[in-house]
Amino acid sequence: MADFLLLIHPAIAVAIIFPFIGIVVNRAWQTRSRRLETLAGGKSRIPPIVGQEHVQIGFWLAGSVFGISLIGLAYPIFSRIINKQVWTQNPPQVLSIVLLFAVTIAAYVFLHFSRQNYLRAILAILSGAGIVFLGFQDGIFRRDNEWYSSHFYYGITATLLMIFSVAILPNIYQDRSNRWRYTHVILNSLALLLFIGQGLTGVRDLLEIPPSAQKPYIKQLYMENCFKQSCTIKGESNQK
Repeated sequence: MADFLLLIHPAIAVAIIFPFIGIVVNRAWQTRSRRLETLAGGKSRIPPIVGQEHVQIGFWLAGSVFGISLIGLAYPIFSRIINKQVWTQNPPQVLSIVLLFAVTIAAYVFLHFSRQNYLRAILAILSGAGIVFLGFQDGIFRRDNEWYSSHFYYGITATLLMIFSVAILPNIYQDRSNRWRYTHVILNSLALLLFIGQGLTGVRDLLEIPPSAQKPYIKQLYMENCFKQSCTIKGESNQK
């Protein structure tokens, strides 16, 4: 059961997230091509609906990334709570984590329905801060010493960029100077690179996680190797 729950996060990424990324990038390219052809005075063969499709599928992509991030964070957090019986030892901590999940989800949902700029900014900050706070709970494997190639940090950054993209969408259509549009293009190009990095680092991390049936044996071998290494090093230091 533990192995099945562990695979939900990568399975959703392969089956849903990456196909969405391909469609969104394709529609974005078509939308930009059509806009440039129209500004040049020509008649584009690309149908006008590609812009609307780009927005709609972009919403689905952002929501899917937000959801899969929560799933990826929830598994190790609640696994630690259950395995270490944190509920009996520290109930307020567990309640605060559950409340933080609820507030983060609610803020993101209301972000889609809000129209005022200041309210969208507040909700985007709340949902983004919730993702960050949840990411730094005990039990999350972050690879802090290798942050530049960390699946966690890539994922958190990409999720924050998706939340930001949803928050600034009305501003893109209201701003005639196209500053918000250029900001959207630049930040989502960065998000695309992060998604590629997510694929690479995610596969690497899966290869490092043993099945639950093998964990006791691998842990035993690891402890034995550490013990032997420390003894050898200590012996060498004593000889010196």
